[in-house]
Amino acid sequence: MIDIIFASHNQHKVSEVQAILGDSFNLLSLSDINYHEEIIEDADSLEGNARIKAQTIWKSSGKTCFADDTGLEVEALDGAPGVHSARYAGVAHDDQANLQKLLLALQEKSNRKARFRTVICLIIGGKEQFFEGIVNGHISEKPSGKKGFGYDPVFIPDEYNISFAEMDESEKNLISHRGSAVKKLTNDLFLRFLKGNK
Repeated sequence: MIDIIFASHNQHKVSEVQAILGDSFNLLSLSDINYHEEIIEDADSLEGNARIKAQTIWKSSGKTCFADDTGLEVEALDGAPGVHSARYAGVAHDDQANLQKLLLALQEKSNRKARFRTVICLIIGGKEQFFEGIVNGHISEKPSGKKGFGYDPVFIPDEYNISFAEMDESEKNLISHRGSAVKKLTNDLFLRFLKGNK
């Protein structure tokens, strides 16, 4: 089994990604490698933030690692909260506060189209590669479901009538933004390690 560091302390995300990666790779979180320094994500794009986190852990550990950044992009809000999704209502990363601010911002909007976008930066041997996953949907008028995290209770993907927070993890992973990006990452990792990591 191959160890790979995922530059995150978020156990929800770690569990989601490990489920997609399967048994060939052992995912190590920042907590697993005892890395507790704050990583300042001050880029103006998802790609930039993913790169900052991956580069920080690569320089610290010298081991294969990847980082992701995810944004909820709402059409009627000109793509907001976007890169600021996790701190939309403030620096506390408060999911409930973020949800309430989003629903309030959309209160008078008829267009509720939105998309989740995940960007992953992988670093192997000092070389970077990026993977992107997108899922389109809309924002519901009120939260529903208790699974998932973040904006999951108000995001309903296209062709579904339930939110991400009402889906089982396996069902969500089949269609989610993170699932799509991680599948591309997984395919790349399998090819790399089958070829001897060239």
